[in-house]
Amino acid sequence: MGVLNVTPDSFSDGGLFIDPDVAVAHAQELAAEGADIIDVGGESTRPGADRVEIEQELQRTIPVVEAIARAGLTVSIDTMRSEVARRAVEVGAAYINDVSGGLADPRMARTAAEVGVDVIVMHWRGHSRDMQQRATYSDVTGEVISELSERVGEFVAAGVAPERIIVDPGLGFAKSFEHNWQLLATLPELMAQGHRVIVGTSRKGFLGAVGRPEGQSRPPLERDVATAVTSAYLCDLGVWGVRVHDVRSTIDAMDVANALWLARRAARGRTRPVRRDTGGDTGA
Repeated sequence: MGVLNVTPDSFSDGGLFIDPDVAVAHAQELAAEGADIIDVGGESTRPGADRVEIEQELQRTIPVVEAIARAGLTVSIDTMRSEVARRAVEVGAAYINDVSGGLADPRMARTAAEVGVDVIVMHWRGHSRDMQQRATYSDVTGEVISELSERVGEFVAAGVAPERIIVDPGLGFAKSFEHNWQLLATLPELMAQGHRVIVGTSRKGFLGAVGRPEGQSRPPLERDVATAVTSAYLCDLGVWGVRVHDVRSTIDAMDVANALWLARRAARGRTRPVRRDTGGDTGA
Protein backbone atom coordinates (compact mmCIF):
# COMPACT_ATOMS: atom_id res chain seq x y z
CA MET A 1 0.00 0.00 0.00
CA GLY A 2 1.52 3.29 -1.13
CA VAL A 3 0.78 6.38 0.95
CA LEU A 4 -0.61 9.46 -0.78
CA ASN A 5 -1.19 12.32 1.66
CA VAL A 6 -3.09 15.20 0.08
CA THR A 7 -2.48 17.33 3.17
CA PRO A 8 -0.36 20.38 4.00
CA ASP A 9 0.78 19.07 7.38
CA SER A 10 1.54 15.34 7.30
CA PHE A 11 4.72 14.58 9.19
CA SER A 12 6.98 13.57 6.29
CA ASP A 13 5.45 14.72 3.01
CA GLY A 14 2.91 17.39 3.96
CA GLY A 15 2.21 19.82 1.13
CA LEU A 16 3.96 17.86 -1.62
CA PHE A 17 0.79 16.48 -3.20
CA ILE A 18 -1.88 19.11 -2.52
CA ASP A 19 -2.31 19.80 -6.23
CA PRO A 20 -4.65 17.09 -7.64
CA ASP A 21 -2.62 16.64 -10.83
CA VAL A 22 0.58 16.20 -8.84
CA ALA A 23 -1.20 13.76 -6.53
CA VAL A 24 -2.47 11.63 -9.41
CA ALA A 25 0.97 11.61 -11.02
CA HIS A 26 2.51 10.47 -7.73
CA ALA A 27 -0.11 7.72 -7.41
CA GLN A 28 0.86 6.43 -10.84
CA GLU A 29 4.51 6.55 -9.84
CA LEU A 30 3.81 4.55 -6.66
CA ALA A 31 1.91 1.96 -8.70
CA ALA A 32 4.71 1.72 -11.27
CA GLU A 33 7.15 1.07 -8.44
CA GLY A 34 5.06 -1.82 -7.16
CA ALA A 35 2.24 -0.51 -4.95
CA ASP A 36 -0.91 -2.63 -5.23
CA ILE A 37 -3.13 -0.09 -3.44
CA ILE A 38 -2.91 3.71 -3.23
CA ASP A 39 -4.05 5.00 0.18
CA VAL A 40 -5.38 8.57 -0.12
CA GLY A 41 -5.64 10.63 3.05
CA GLY A 42 -6.84 14.20 3.48
CA GLU A 43 -6.35 14.65 7.22
CA SER A 44 -3.02 14.40 9.01
CA THR A 45 -2.86 11.97 11.93
CA ARG A 46 0.65 12.94 13.06
CA PRO A 47 1.03 13.44 16.83
CA GLY A 48 -0.41 16.80 17.83
CA ALA A 49 -2.34 17.42 14.62
CA ASP A 50 -5.69 19.17 14.74
CA ARG A 51 -8.71 17.91 12.83
CA VAL A 52 -9.86 19.51 9.58
CA GLU A 53 -13.43 20.33 8.62
CA ILE A 54 -15.25 17.65 6.68
CA GLU A 55 -15.76 19.86 3.63
CA GLN A 56 -12.04 20.49 3.45
CA GLU A 57 -11.31 16.76 3.71
CA LEU A 58 -13.83 16.04 0.95
CA GLN A 59 -12.33 18.71 -1.32
CA ARG A 60 -8.85 17.29 -0.83
CA THR A 61 -9.64 13.63 -1.32
CA ILE A 62 -12.66 12.96 -3.55
CA PRO A 63 -11.33 14.43 -6.82
CA VAL A 64 -8.03 12.58 -6.33
CA VAL A 65 -9.69 9.26 -5.47
CA GLU A 66 -11.92 9.56 -8.52
CA ALA A 67 -9.04 10.40 -10.87
CA ILE A 68 -6.84 7.60 -9.56
CA ALA A 69 -9.64 5.04 -9.78
CA ARG A 70 -10.46 6.23 -13.30
CA ALA A 71 -6.82 5.60 -14.21
CA GLY A 72 -7.32 1.96 -13.28
CA LEU A 73 -5.52 1.92 -9.93
CA THR A 74 -6.87 0.34 -6.75
CA VAL A 75 -7.63 3.02 -4.17
CA SER A 76 -8.10 3.10 -0.41
CA ILE A 77 -9.59 6.09 1.40
CA ASP A 78 -7.80 6.93 4.65
CA THR A 79 -10.50 8.64 6.73
CA MET A 80 -12.19 8.61 10.11
CA ARG A 81 -15.43 10.08 8.72
CA SER A 82 -18.22 7.88 7.38
CA GLU A 83 -19.41 10.51 4.88
CA VAL A 84 -15.94 10.82 3.36
CA ALA A 85 -15.72 7.03 3.19
CA ARG A 86 -19.10 6.76 1.47
CA ARG A 87 -18.32 9.47 -1.08
CA ALA A 88 -14.93 7.94 -1.83
CA VAL A 89 -16.43 4.50 -2.46
CA GLU A 90 -19.03 6.07 -4.74
CA VAL A 91 -16.24 7.44 -6.96
CA GLY A 92 -14.16 4.28 -6.98
CA ALA A 93 -12.41 3.52 -3.67
CA ALA A 94 -12.12 -0.22 -3.03
CA TYR A 95 -11.03 -0.01 0.63
CA ILE A 96 -11.83 2.08 3.69
CA ASN A 97 -8.88 2.66 6.01
CA ASP A 98 -10.17 4.01 9.33
CA VAL A 99 -7.30 4.65 11.74
CA SER A 100 -9.80 5.12 14.55
CA GLY A 101 -11.32 1.69 14.05
CA GLY A 102 -14.78 3.24 13.98
CA LEU A 103 -14.39 5.10 17.26
CA ALA A 104 -14.19 8.61 15.80
CA ASP A 105 -17.46 8.26 13.91
CA PRO A 106 -20.09 5.85 15.27
CA ARG A 107 -21.65 5.64 11.80
CA MET A 108 -18.53 4.18 10.19
CA ALA A 109 -19.31 0.51 10.88
CA ARG A 110 -22.81 0.78 9.39
CA THR A 111 -21.46 2.73 6.41
CA ALA A 112 -18.82 0.09 5.76
CA ALA A 113 -21.52 -2.56 5.78
CA GLU A 114 -23.72 -0.59 3.41
CA VAL A 115 -21.04 0.19 0.82
CA GLY A 116 -19.71 -3.37 0.87
CA VAL A 117 -15.95 -2.84 0.52
CA ASP A 118 -13.06 -4.18 2.60
CA VAL A 119 -12.30 -2.11 5.68
CA ILE A 120 -9.10 -1.66 7.67
CA VAL A 121 -9.78 -1.40 11.41
CA MET A 122 -6.86 0.06 13.31
CA HIS A 123 -6.12 0.07 17.04
CA TRP A 124 -6.69 3.61 18.33
CA ARG A 125 -7.22 5.29 21.67
CA GLY A 126 -7.80 8.92 20.79
CA HIS A 127 -7.17 11.79 18.41
CA SER A 128 -3.69 12.99 17.51
CA ARG A 129 -3.84 15.97 19.83
CA ASP A 130 -3.54 13.86 22.97
CA MET A 131 -3.14 10.25 21.87
CA GLN A 132 0.35 9.82 23.33
CA GLN A 133 -1.03 10.56 26.78
CA ARG A 134 -3.01 7.33 26.40
CA ALA A 135 0.07 5.15 25.76
CA THR A 136 -0.26 3.23 29.02
CA TYR A 137 -0.34 -0.57 28.96
CA SER A 138 0.40 -3.42 31.33
CA ASP A 139 0.47 -5.87 28.39
CA VAL A 140 0.56 -3.97 25.11
CA THR A 141 0.07 -7.01 22.87
CA GLY A 142 -2.78 -8.45 24.87
CA GLU A 143 -4.54 -5.11 25.23
CA VAL A 144 -4.18 -4.22 21.55
CA ILE A 145 -5.61 -7.62 20.56
CA SER A 146 -8.48 -7.28 23.04
CA GLU A 147 -9.37 -3.73 22.01
CA LEU A 148 -9.13 -4.58 18.30
CA SER A 149 -11.40 -7.56 18.91
CA GLU A 150 -14.02 -5.22 20.34
CA ARG A 151 -13.80 -2.96 17.30
CA VAL A 152 -14.04 -5.90 14.91
CA GLY A 153 -17.07 -7.12 16.83
CA GLU A 154 -18.81 -3.79 16.29
CA PHE A 155 -18.20 -3.89 12.54
CA VAL A 156 -19.46 -7.47 12.31
CA ALA A 157 -22.54 -6.59 14.37
CA ALA A 158 -23.23 -3.72 11.95
CA GLY A 159 -23.26 -6.16 9.06
CA VAL A 160 -19.68 -6.21 7.75
CA ALA A 161 -18.70 -9.72 6.68
CA PRO A 162 -15.74 -10.91 8.81
CA GLU A 163 -13.73 -11.76 5.70
CA ARG A 164 -13.90 -8.10 4.66
CA ILE A 165 -12.11 -6.92 7.81
CA ILE A 166 -8.37 -6.21 7.92
CA VAL A 167 -6.77 -5.25 11.24
CA ASP A 168 -3.88 -2.90 11.97
CA PRO A 169 -2.07 -2.75 15.35
CA GLY A 170 -1.65 1.02 14.96
CA LEU A 171 2.08 1.49 15.48
CA GLY A 172 2.77 5.00 16.69
CA PHE A 173 -0.82 5.68 17.72
CA ALA A 174 -0.92 5.88 21.51
CA LYS A 175 2.24 3.76 21.57
CA SER A 176 5.72 4.45 22.90
CA PHE A 177 8.77 3.40 20.89
CA GLU A 178 9.10 0.36 23.15
CA HIS A 179 5.44 -0.55 22.59
CA ASN A 180 5.97 -0.46 18.82
CA TRP A 181 8.91 -2.86 19.01
CA GLN A 182 7.02 -5.19 21.33
CA LEU A 183 4.08 -5.30 18.92
CA LEU A 184 6.36 -6.11 16.01
CA ALA A 185 8.04 -8.88 17.98
CA THR A 186 4.72 -10.45 19.00
CA LEU A 187 2.78 -9.80 15.81
CA PRO A 188 2.09 -13.52 15.19
CA GLU A 189 -0.26 -13.37 18.20
CA LEU A 190 -2.40 -10.78 16.40
CA MET A 191 -2.17 -12.71 13.13
CA ALA A 192 -3.43 -15.82 14.93
CA GLN A 193 -6.78 -14.09 15.58
CA GLY A 194 -7.79 -14.96 12.02
CA HIS A 195 -8.09 -11.63 10.22
CA ARG A 196 -5.79 -10.25 7.57
CA VAL A 197 -3.19 -7.91 9.10
CA ILE A 198 -1.68 -4.73 7.67
CA VAL A 199 1.11 -2.82 9.39
CA GLY A 200 2.56 0.65 8.82
CA THR A 201 6.04 1.33 10.14
CA SER A 202 6.83 3.87 7.44
CA ARG A 203 9.04 6.76 8.55
CA LYS A 204 7.73 6.58 12.11
CA GLY A 205 9.63 8.04 15.01
CA PHE A 206 10.70 4.76 16.57
CA LEU A 207 12.62 3.91 13.39
CA GLY A 208 14.32 7.31 13.41
CA ALA A 209 15.81 6.56 16.83
CA VAL A 210 17.44 3.28 15.78
CA GLY A 211 21.24 3.46 16.03
CA ARG A 212 21.20 7.08 17.16
CA PRO A 213 22.44 8.60 20.43
CA GLU A 214 19.71 9.05 23.01
CA GLY A 215 17.64 12.12 22.32
CA GLN A 216 18.60 12.26 18.65
CA SER A 217 16.65 11.00 15.64
CA ARG A 218 16.92 10.78 11.89
CA PRO A 219 14.40 13.04 10.12
CA PRO A 220 11.44 11.26 8.47
CA LEU A 221 12.85 11.26 4.95
CA GLU A 222 15.95 9.42 6.19
CA ARG A 223 13.95 6.51 7.63
CA ASP A 224 13.12 4.67 4.40
CA VAL A 225 15.88 2.07 4.77
CA ALA A 226 14.66 1.17 8.26
CA THR A 227 11.11 1.10 6.89
CA ALA A 228 12.14 -1.29 4.12
CA VAL A 229 13.86 -3.62 6.59
CA THR A 230 10.87 -3.79 8.91
CA SER A 231 8.49 -4.20 5.95
CA ALA A 232 10.52 -7.14 4.64
CA TYR A 233 10.43 -8.67 8.13
CA LEU A 234 6.64 -8.25 8.20
CA CYS A 235 6.24 -9.86 4.81
CA ASP A 236 8.37 -12.79 5.98
CA LEU A 237 5.94 -13.18 8.88
CA GLY A 238 3.10 -13.37 6.35
CA VAL A 239 1.16 -10.16 6.90
CA TRP A 240 -1.45 -9.26 4.28
CA GLY A 241 0.01 -5.82 3.63
CA VAL A 242 2.46 -3.08 4.54
CA ARG A 243 1.76 0.64 4.22
CA VAL A 244 4.75 2.70 3.05
CA HIS A 245 5.67 6.11 1.65
CA ASP A 246 8.66 4.94 -0.40
CA VAL A 247 7.53 1.91 -2.37
CA ARG A 248 10.74 1.27 -4.29
CA SER A 249 12.98 0.62 -1.27
CA THR A 250 10.40 -1.70 0.30
CA ILE A 251 9.96 -3.67 -2.93
CA ASP A 252 13.76 -4.04 -3.16
CA ALA A 253 13.92 -5.33 0.42
CA MET A 254 11.06 -7.73 -0.20
CA ASP A 255 12.71 -9.02 -3.38
CA VAL A 256 15.99 -9.67 -1.55
CA ALA A 257 14.16 -11.44 1.30
CA ASN A 258 12.23 -13.55 -1.22
CA ALA A 259 15.41 -14.49 -3.10
CA LEU A 260 17.01 -15.62 0.15
CA TRP A 261 13.91 -17.60 1.07
CA LEU A 262 13.94 -19.37 -2.31
CA ALA A 263 17.65 -20.11 -1.92
CA ARG A 264 17.11 -21.58 1.56
CA ARG A 265 14.29 -23.74 0.27
CA ALA A 266 16.43 -24.96 -2.62
CA ALA A 267 19.28 -25.71 -0.23
CA ARG A 268 17.01 -27.75 2.04
CA GLY A 269 15.82 -29.72 -0.98
CA ARG A 270 19.25 -30.95 -2.06
CA THR A 271 19.44 -34.73 -2.31
CA ARG A 272 23.07 -34.81 -1.23
CA PRO A 273 25.42 -32.36 0.47
CA VAL A 274 27.80 -30.26 -1.54
CA ARG A 275 31.31 -31.56 -0.90
CA ARG A 276 34.37 -29.41 -0.95
CA ASP A 277 37.40 -30.81 -2.81
CA THR A 278 40.13 -30.68 -0.19
CA GLY A 279 42.75 -32.04 -2.55
CA GLY A 280 43.56 -28.75 -4.27
CA ASP A 281 43.27 -25.01 -4.20
CA THR A 282 39.61 -23.98 -4.34
CA GLY A 283 40.36 -20.35 -4.99
CA ALA A 284 38.14 -19.39 -2.08
